[in-house]
Amino acid sequence: MKGAGVEMNKIYYLVILYLVLINLAGFAIMGIDKKRAKADKRRIKEKTLFLIAIMGGSIGSVVGMRYFHHKTKHKSFVLGMPFLIILQVLIITFLYNL
Repeated sequence: MKGAGVEMNKIYYLVILYLVLINLAGFAIMGIDKKRAKADKRRIKEKTLFLIAIMGGSIGSVVGMRYFHHKTKHKSFVLGMPFLIILQVLIITFLYNL
């Protein structure tokens, strides 16, 4: 059974790495879209911004929203992104306690 513990550790590290990377992507994509908005260039679709958040990048997306002052007047983002954080924390807590 010792080998099973090592495999679980690898899975946890991979999950943590994934979450770090997807949250960095969420943060970056908010900055990129803000820069494009200011330059009047082609924007990133709101669906894409939410997709990154749904895939686990909600914390990075919210931090990016606040840092870049982007999408802060859109109710769907102001309410939706924090809701996704709460939902994801609940899901992770549930899965961790299985």
